[in-house]
Amino acid sequence: MNRTRLDSLQLAVKNALRYFPPRLHATLAPEFASELQVYGHIYMYRFLPDFPIRAYPVDAYPAKTTSAACIMHMIMNNLDPRVAQFPQELVTYGGNGQVFSNWAQFWLVMRYLSELREDQTLVMYSGHPLGLFPATHHSPRMVITNGMVIPSHSSREDYDRLFALGVTMCGWWRFCRLYGQMTAGSYCYIGPQGIVHGTTITVLNAGRKYLGLEDLRGKVLVTSGLGGMSGAQAKAAVIAGCIALIAEVSEEALMKRYDQGWLKEYYRDVDEVISRVRKARRNHEVTSIGYLGNVVTLWERLAGLLEADGEMLVELGSDQTSCHNPFNGGYYPVQIGFQEAREMMGEEPEKFKALVEESLRRQVKAINKLSKAGMKFWDYGNAFLLEAGRAGASVHLPGASPDSLRFRYPSYVQDIMGDIFSMGFGPFRWVCTSGSPDDLRKTDQMAIRLLKDLSNEEMPEWVRSQYSDNIRWMEGAGEAALVVGSQARILYSDQKGRVALAALFNEAVAMDELEGPVVISRDHHDVSGTDSPYRETSNIEDGSAFCADMAVQNCIGDAFRGATWVALHNGGGVGWGEVTNGGFGLVLDGTPEASERAKAMLAWDVSNGVARRSWAGNPFAMDAVERTMAEDSQLKITMPHSVDEGILRSLFSTDR
Repeated sequence: MNRTRLDSLQLAVKNALRYFPPRLHATLAPEFASELQVYGHIYMYRFLPDFPIRAYPVDAYPAKTTSAACIMHMIMNNLDPRVAQFPQELVTYGGNGQVFSNWAQFWLVMRYLSELREDQTLVMYSGHPLGLFPATHHSPRMVITNGMVIPSHSSREDYDRLFALGVTMCGWWRFCRLYGQMTAGSYCYIGPQGIVHGTTITVLNAGRKYLGLEDLRGKVLVTSGLGGMSGAQAKAAVIAGCIALIAEVSEEALMKRYDQGWLKEYYRDVDEVISRVRKARRNHEVTSIGYLGNVVTLWERLAGLLEADGEMLVELGSDQTSCHNPFNGGYYPVQIGFQEAREMMGEEPEKFKALVEESLRRQVKAINKLSKAGMKFWDYGNAFLLEAGRAGASVHLPGASPDSLRFRYPSYVQDIMGDIFSMGFGPFRWVCTSGSPDDLRKTDQMAIRLLKDLSNEEMPEWVRSQYSDNIRWMEGAGEAALVVGSQARILYSDQKGRVALAALFNEAVAMDELEGPVVISRDHHDVSGTDSPYRETSNIEDGSAFCADMAVQNCIGDAFRGATWVALHNGGGVGWGEVTNGGFGLVLDGTPEASERAKAMLAWDVSNGVARRSWAGNPFAMDAVERTMAEDSQLKITMPHSVDEGILRSLFSTDR
């Protein structure tokens, strides 16, 4: 072992030992060193809790304040094995989206939260609890940062090293570079319900934009992936009312979705799949059809039918393989079987890479043929177009260089959801901390009544359609059985709806109509929570898509407007160094102060992003700003091109 590597190993062990008194170091040091050698990180498995981790009712936690107990509830939910992807590694989702870096941190944070007063703030550095610090009653009770390294070291290599040292949360999981850290690191994940809802809204708006349809019965969406996030596609397509044809190479992943009832049916033979799709189209069915095989086989068969006799069996197309990680299990080549591919990946990585690149070229070639005939295809933010372009596939616009981001197909944010965000609509969430399904049912009914009332007001039809989509979602939410872990719900709402919902929930807590407080939060994949030029801000075209002011200002602004906790992350969703995320949690405990906090904070949390998109010239955002300003006399936003030249000249007049 070289000297540099030895020094790094010793430093990592030293960092881990700082949580323990010196008398225990001789026992723990060899154990931690072994974990580091085997796993590339020190998880401290000896401190795994020996009790079931789940979102216990809020009054079960030994806390001095309601805020602290609610944060405990959210942390425990994010580590519940029914919710978390790899709970032993403290990973909620995304391969490495951790709640904490090691189990000692879990115990320390719970201890700090049990002692936290309303005049203190717990400060978190990438899972490390820095301590309780004096604060005001109006300050956040917790402030979280994750992966916040200086820009020149915001690279995969630096992250891997810092993760191994135990000083930031990111990097490797079982030798596969993956991505994570959005709602996991801010304790706001609510299980697969969030991605199901987001996918539903995307499909509905894709049908509206690309096909001009409000009713998608009999229309076919072809895509791939039934894994952790992509598995939502089967459920979402049925809720959206179309036919989903989804390829998946892993029988384990496919059967998991089939057994849970999310995937309605599946076939192993591509001819059977095609026959079933034809029947579903004729009968205008709503269903999800799985194909246990490679999606390239499916695309090539569909393109072949078009070429042979002009038969077009697909209207919408996308891809949800983990293509941001194409050579380490995120994408499987069509030329070989699943198990052979897994073996080749480790034993012959260069050969495997060549097959993946060839497979990507074949997939794009088939998609291009179908697209030319009228199918609408979009990138689902998984770097499919980026990696296909790198592989030499024909995905760029005419005249664009091979290393440019000027693709012939849009990303789903750029072309579909970006406009929704610009209107101010995004993924608003709430959690009933009592753990009572009855509380969730009551809040569901409150939300449905409010959405219906708001939708009856005067508004543009494209705004009304968003309310209609969410009423449809909420009316079927209970029957869809999407709750995993905490009693949580999600819907897409604008500023007006979020503020009104928070007020309703807080009043219900005050009147004892609910058994416990409600925590409100959101996905960072929202109006103003994330600066990501490849996804959330891909439709901002004034040259500022690579600037991270919005997410940082979001976190700062939420902090002093009343959030119970705030979080700021580097990385998440599309990769470390590629995105900055801001998030929050706010406890509605029934007090008048909670209602005021929610009103001030939610107005900023949404308006921040709408104003930024308006300034960039997005017409949907400009309209949303004007509508909000008309309703709220306190809101003052400088609209683009609204500077009065006369006033400006007078400020610098020589007579002054």
